Amino acid sequence: MSSEKAETVEFLVPLEVYLAAGVHIGTHIGTKHMTRFVYKIRPDGLHILDVRQTDERLRIAAKFIARYDPSKIVAVSVRQYGHKPVRKFCSFVRCKAITGRILPGTFTNPKLEHYAEPELIIVTDPRSDSQALKEAAKVGIPIVAFCDSDNKTDYVELIIPANNKGRKALALLYWLLARQVLRERGDIPPNGELPVSVDEFETKIVRTT
Repeated sequence: MSSEKAETVEFLVPLEVYLAAGVHIGTHIGTKHMTRFVYKIRPDGLHILDVRQTDERLRIAAKFIARYDPSKIVAVSVRQYGHKPVRKFCSFVRCKAITGRILPGTFTNPKLEHYAEPELIIVTDPRSDSQALKEAAKVGIPIVAFCDSDNKTDYVELIIPANNKGRKALALLYWLLARQVLRERGDIPPNGELPVSVDEFETKIVRTT
């Protein structure tokens, strides 16, 4: 088997697709929580994440997520570039999306109109989504999170190491996770595809002249 074919089988998408989306690009800060997921540190100080672990953790996360009732899953993103990916992800997985500011008490105060009682939370960025993270941890809800090199991972049940700031990276990550969850559930065949491309998950930048 050629190395090219082996690579295609080994990863959920070819390695070059991950690299083109910048999934491996971390930040200039590396926390002790994320050291084991860093492949190398470039001479300019930029942390490069290990794509093999990203791919492996996406598979593990999909198996984990597929065990839950979709109506009991909430995916959140305060970060703007995560809004569309999260909404598209939830449209396929059939879970609830919360984008923008997380209102205090969302997961802890049953008296509030916006109260939700999920059994699993998917977090785009533990730092930006800290309100959701802390509330979920307080009431004992398991948390799956995309974590960059600068993130702390307190309360995170399952870490997916990845660039959680780039719009192309977030689009690919949520597209892959959605596809893999549907495969794990048996909603699509083991090698089945989503009916839309990664582009449909990507936040578009509107340029004004």
